[in-house]
This record gives sequence, structure tokens and C-alpha cells, in this order.
Amino acid sequence: MKKLLLLGMAVCSSFAFAQERKLPVDTTVTTQHAVTIGGNRINYTATTGTQPVWDEMGEPIAALHYTYYTKNDVKDRASRPLLISFNGGPGSGSVWMHLAYTGPRILKIDDEGYPVQPYGVKENPYSVLDVTDIVYVNPVNTGYSRTIPETGKEVDRSKFFGINADTKYLAEWLNTFVSRNNRWNSPKYIVGESYGGTRVMGLSLALQNQQWMYLNGVIMVSPADYKVFRDNDPVSSALNMPYFAATAWHHKALPSDLQSKDLLEVLPEVEEFTINELLPAIAKGGFIEDSERKSIANKMARYSGLDVQDILDHNLDVPTQFFWKALLREKGGYTIGRLDSRYLGIDKMLAGTRPDYSPELTSWLHSFTPAINYYLQEELGFKTDIKYNMFGPVHPWNNDDDSVRDDLRQAMAQNPYLNVLVQSGYYDGACTYFAAKYTMSQVDPSGKMKDRFDWKGYRSGHMMYLRKEDLKTANDDIRDFIVRTQANGKSAKY
Repeated sequence: MKKLLLLGMAVCSSFAFAQERKLPVDTTVTTQHAVTIGGNRINYTATTGTQPVWDEMGEPIAALHYTYYTKNDVKDRASRPLLISFNGGPGSGSVWMHLAYTGPRILKIDDEGYPVQPYGVKENPYSVLDVTDIVYVNPVNTGYSRTIPETGKEVDRSKFFGINADTKYLAEWLNTFVSRNNRWNSPKYIVGESYGGTRVMGLSLALQNQQWMYLNGVIMVSPADYKVFRDNDPVSSALNMPYFAATAWHHKALPSDLQSKDLLEVLPEVEEFTINELLPAIAKGGFIEDSERKSIANKMARYSGLDVQDILDHNLDVPTQFFWKALLREKGGYTIGRLDSRYLGIDKMLAGTRPDYSPELTSWLHSFTPAINYYLQEELGFKTDIKYNMFGPVHPWNNDDDSVRDDLRQAMAQNPYLNVLVQSGYYDGACTYFAAKYTMSQVDPSGKMKDRFDWKGYRSGHMMYLRKEDLKTANDDIRDFIVRTQANGKSAKY
């Protein structure tokens, strides 16, 4: 009887001390670390925690989780740059660039980016922490960030989940973050990957015109330009062609005369064909002459590795999904990855018009999911029972009134200090490298600011930094961009 009584007391006690699973609205955990970058040992402070998003009445309506890295022993923090980092989705946490690109710790993966066990993290010898402090921000419902309350009718989703809502609340949140951390005098840079490209284009003007926060640089990594994706017009279709050529070259599916050349010798020829021949041909639609249609199809086959008849059957408008399924159908029967077409997949059957799954994403989730959960809780000491959302519930996403291209143009026109760096992987089939080049050309139709745009390409995919060679080069490109675009006493004027 006594044992039963004790057991009952123990059960009651466990319920009494059980915690409600909620994210703290406003909290920080600070730890000390070191990393060797470029042969130099750097001591730094990691601060990870949450900061509220407030409504018009000053009530918290969300808590955003962030991780902030600052180099120690900096005498003049005002002159040290601050890099603000976002991923995309929309609905993706900041895990990707945080734990694989610019941060002081990166995944344990092989040199081409494939997962290895045991999972974990290691020092990043190429991090840009030597030249800039960095904050990684998780928008609402990504990572550990959540609305308040987390679910229910009280949640006004229109305040968070849309192009313009996203930029508005994040700009306000960044104002508070910069004030709390005394960074108003610092040169500021924002970087966004994928949908993050849309996000930072919008933020460039929102920060400037709504928060009076002026930037030195906008960095877009594999940017998603929804003006291209959603229009579904001849431009969006034609822009895929150079990506097709790059991927076919990688898989040795091009004719021998092209295959024998270096990739960067092949692509300019394909880009010229795309702009001057393919785009006008698709625009003609059903009114194109049969002879021209066949001529264009033959050139597309030559540059893409696809069958001429398959191209004609698609009326020259070949979907990327079909390309991923068909390119290697007769060459091993593999599918190729969407975000990085170096990756191979195995479908249930060879027939079909699209792959069963994305082999690159499943490969990446192998490594990232255990690593971010271990790293934040064990190395940085942020303990929580909240699930880290690699991809969070943010849909439906309001895409109305997408003006981010012109937002960036206007921000640049108003701010002579503002420069742009775009980074793309040649084998990215989701946000293709040539679409990124096209976006750059459309931001400033006048061409008067084109000397303030810089584009860099890499022989990998959407997350080019997973490949060791590109991890170093891409970080060096960001490092050079930050150093080069600081004002250094020069007045902001034309």
C-alpha cells in the first residue's frame, strides 16, 4: 500500500511540474566560442534568443528566434559591418545559410555536399565573421519563431504571411534589434536566399522609407523572382535554357563538340541564343513558321540533351519538371534534382513527366535537421521543447502587389551607398542563374546604376556553399563585396 501511495504521489508530482510547451517571448542565451578563419583565431560571442513582434497597441503578436554573432575585442563597433541573414521558402528557417554558409559553424558533410554520419557541426574556416557581425533571423512560423498564440482564431495571418506583410513586420523588428544592440552607426547588409531574394529586395526600401535605416548592400543568393515564375510567359520559359545546357554539360549529355569545351565557354553561346532566338520564337506561339519551329527545336536539343521530338511536342516550351525526368532516362534511368541537378534520384518507373521526389532536398535534410537541433540546444544552450520548423506553416501566402523589383530600384536611386551582389549556382533548376541575371537587368531599366550590380556564378546548385570549393569562393565574394562597399568617408551623392 505504501509503494502504491508513493507511486501515486510521483505521478501527481510529474503533472504538477509539467511545463506548457511555449516559446519565451523575449529572452537571450549568451555563450563564448572561437573559430579559425583564414589562419587567424577569432573569439566571438553567440547570442541566441527571441524578440517580440508587437501590434499597433504594443501587444506581442509573435516571437522571432534569432542567433547573433559578434567578434570580441572590437574597439570601434560602429565601424564594423552588420550582416542580417534570411532564408526563403517562404516558410523556411534560417538554418541553411546559418549552418552551411556564412556562420562560424557548418555541417559535417563531404566535399560535394552529401551527408555523412555521424551528423554534426564543425568549424567554418571560410566564415565572413572576420569582417562582419552576423544575425540570422527566423520569420514567423519558421525555425523556433511562432505567432502568439501559436494557433487559433486570434492569430491574424494577414499580418505575417504575404510579400508586403512580411517586409513590414520584419523591418519593424529589425529596427528594434538594431536599437537594442546599438548598431545604428554600423554599415548594414542584408542577405536573402531563394524567396529571401524577394524578401531583401522589399526590405531594402521598407527599411529605408519606413524605418529610416539605410543599407550599404543587398546580397541575393539564388534569388527567386516571382515576377518571372508566376507570369508563365515566354520569358519565364526561355530563361531556363542556359540552365538546361549547364546541367546537360555536367551529366555529359551534350554533343561532343560542346562537351569538349569548358562550361563557361558553352554558356555565353546558349545565353545569346536564348535572348535573340528562343524567346522571340516562343513569343510567336502558334504563328511561328514550321521551318523556324524545327530550327529552334534542333538548337534546343543540341544545347539541352533532350530529344527534338519531345521539344516539338511541348511547342518549344519545355517544363523543368520534364527536363528533370527525361534528361537521363536513356542514360542510366535516373532523375535529376530540382534545387541542385548534380544529385540523382530513382523513380518507381521510367515513364512520366516529372520525378517522384527531389533527391537533393532529401539528401540535405539528412544533415541539416539533426545538426540545427543539436547545435542550438547543446552548443548554444537554447533549451526548448518547441519543434524547429525547417519548413513552417505560412501558406496561403499573399503574393498580391509584388513591387519588390521597383522597391530595390528606388532604394538604390535614393541611396548612392547601396550596392547589390547576386550569387547563383549553374545547376540550380528552381531559381536559375540566367533568371537571376535577367532580374538584375530589369531592376534598373535605365542602366544608370548597372555598375552597382555584381553577379557571381558557381559550379553547383541552389545552395552552392554545400560544395567545399564554392563555400570558400562564395564567402570570399561576400567578404570582398562588404569590404569594397563600405563608404570609407566618401559622401553619399551623385
